[in-house]
Amino acid sequence: MSIMKAPENTPVWVDEARCKACDICVSVCPAGVLAMRLEPTSTLGAMIEIIEPQACIGCNDCELNCPDFAIYVADKSEFKFAKLSEQSKERAEAIKNNKYMKLTA
Repeated sequence: MSIMKAPENTPVWVDEARCKACDICVSVCPAGVLAMRLEPTSTLGAMIEIIEPQACIGCNDCELNCPDFAIYVADKSEFKFAKLSEQSKERAEAIKNNKYMKLTA
C-alpha cells in the first residue's frame, strides 16, 4: 500500500466519488474550511465543498471523522497550515448555524 501524496499546494481535498455528504466533516471543522453545497445529483442533494482552503489548520478532524475515507489532509511536512483565527472560528460557527450549508454573500 502506498502513502497518498497531497496535490501540490493543497491542504485538504475530497474524493467526491466516495463522499456520501453526511456533513460530519463540516460539523467537526473548527476553522470553517468546509461547507455543504447543493448538489441535485447527489443522493442527499448536497456535496462537501472546500470553501476556505487557506484557513485549514491541519488538525485532521475532518479526515479522522469521515466514515467513508473521502476527505484528506496534507501532511504537515508538505504544507504550512494556518493558525486558528477568530475570523475562522466565526465562519465555522456561522456555517454550523446555517445547517452546514455554504454561506451566501
